[in-house]
Amino acid sequence: MVSNNPVGAGNQQERLDAYLAGFVDGEGTFHVAVQRNPDTRVGWQLVPEFHVSQNRERSEVLRLIRSRLGCGYIRENHRGTTDTTLVYVVRKRIHLLERVIPFFEGNPLLSSKQKEFLTFASIVSAMDDGEHLAQAGFERLKMVALSMNGGGRYRRLHRASHPESSETIRQTPNLLVSEAR
Repeated sequence: MVSNNPVGAGNQQERLDAYLAGFVDGEGTFHVAVQRNPDTRVGWQLVPEFHVSQNRERSEVLRLIRSRLGCGYIRENHRGTTDTTLVYVVRKRIHLLERVIPFFEGNPLLSSKQKEFLTFASIVSAMDDGEHLAQAGFERLKMVALSMNGGGRYRRLHRASHPESSETIRQTPNLLVSEAR
């Protein structure tokens, strides 16, 4: 019996890309951290990050994603604990703009995580345009970032100069509450 399925290199790449997008749909996160940084104009900074976690025993998929995107690094997910999961991380804005975002524009996610990706991409793009450098732009982008990933419940904001010190932010319908931790 002859198959009508194409088996060329192009089709194999499309299948790999679809697999990776599906894997990220389940195990990945598009996140924008809000970190205290007294060296910036507004005293805070936005740190966009794409990451994917996986058990150490199946770390080959993280290496495959890193190889396909050509950027980022893999590290322990929870350093200093007994947790053995690994995480693939991309933080460099140029890599987010030129590799991660185009990949997921060409391979859209199928779950509600697609909305998170689109929000993430818009924040990274606005940062590339310098919007975050002015107080009003930073505030707008911060509020968009806090609305991501379940409404920003229990987000941690880390002080850049004292990473061991942090604040937990809880977003409530019309109020932003900061609680020292």
